[in-house]
Amino acid sequence: MLKELLARDKKLSVIGLGYVGLPIALEFARKMSVIGFDIKEDRVELMRQGIDPSNELEAEAFNGCDITYTSNAADLKEASFHVVAVPTPINNHNLPDLTPLLSATRAVGKALKKGDYVVFESTVYPGCTEDDCVPILEEESGLKLNVDFKVGFSPERINPGDKEHTLTKILKIVSGSDDESARVIEEVYASIITAGIHKASSIKVAEAAKIIENTQRDVNIALMNELSLIFDRMDINTFEVLEAAGTKWNFLRFFPGLVGGHCIGVDPYYLTYKANELGYHSKIITGGRFINDSMGSYVAKTVVKKMISNGNKINGAKVLIMGATFKENVSDIRNSKVADVVNELKSFSIQVDVVDPHASSDELMHEYGYGLIDKVTEKYNAVIVAVNHDEYVKLDEDYFKSIMVNEGVFVDVKGIYRNKIKGLSYWSL
Repeated sequence: MLKELLARDKKLSVIGLGYVGLPIALEFARKMSVIGFDIKEDRVELMRQGIDPSNELEAEAFNGCDITYTSNAADLKEASFHVVAVPTPINNHNLPDLTPLLSATRAVGKALKKGDYVVFESTVYPGCTEDDCVPILEEESGLKLNVDFKVGFSPERINPGDKEHTLTKILKIVSGSDDESARVIEEVYASIITAGIHKASSIKVAEAAKIIENTQRDVNIALMNELSLIFDRMDINTFEVLEAAGTKWNFLRFFPGLVGGHCIGVDPYYLTYKANELGYHSKIITGGRFINDSMGSYVAKTVVKKMISNGNKINGAKVLIMGATFKENVSDIRNSKVADVVNELKSFSIQVDVVDPHASSDELMHEYGYGLIDKVTEKYNAVIVAVNHDEYVKLDEDYFKSIMVNEGVFVDVKGIYRNKIKGLSYWSL
């Protein structure tokens, strides 16, 4: 398979050209012919122009790539090795939403030929590839797994906004539906991954490995958030405690914050869903999720208390939130917990303005019902730095004083201005 791909006798397809799929497609396209498929034609057109709709890749990343962008699923028939990299979100009840994944699987199934390979990169619960996706591939194609086609799972490990740990520099986990498929899939990915390959013993092991990577981080951050809740009642700065504790060689460096995004804030629910299905109710994982999901509301309520304590009238007060994305220096707003802060503040009849140098106002309006203001022109009763964009790190106390009333409250969610704010009423997690 690899030999034919490199010789361009066969083509590779990538289904889903978001923050995961596009870098994969472009990296493969430097060595072989690639079909890049996405259901959104407007995104496809941008990529044809060398523009990353996710704002993660520079224009140079598109240079020297043998890739055809399409929103026509029939074009997938030209490919023999398919990589599925579509989102796997949760619904309003925190249950897995497999709609994008199963839809993509149907599209691939209709294009499947004898001898083809299908590799899933989308994060799922253990067993999803074989129990949910393979039956669709067989039904749509009329072919039989491991007789006519092969399947594998190779979880994505792309970190949005991280310019150091890029695709080729991250160790890649691969797995296959049998020994032959695992070997072939390993060879194909090894052609672009310089960091090395880890071959898991089964597809389920690879699925489970991916899901606990983010579950582990979620639980650890939840502990930090719970410590923040406790230390705040003791009038102790959490970041100062963590700084002191961090002097021990084996202390794990996690910090409190708003845990959003499409990985840490979502993946644990896939694991707890499967556990519940098997009759086990997770206590630590669900407890951690409860804490992290409630932090936006906690931040907002604490701000209101601080404002009242400083003598601010709450009804009609004005609050500025700086940062709307789910993390610093990215444009991605999916599952951003800043929205929880906004909604909670608005429930107190507070006017909330939001600014962000990276986010799209239209996307925020569509997703959460509020947009961005063009520029700061008012005096605010509170300013909340919710996301540590580089543009905000450079600001000083004089700037914040210039946009706040005298009795205003300055909220530094992740403590980046600690020891730098002297003349303002200051609070952080």
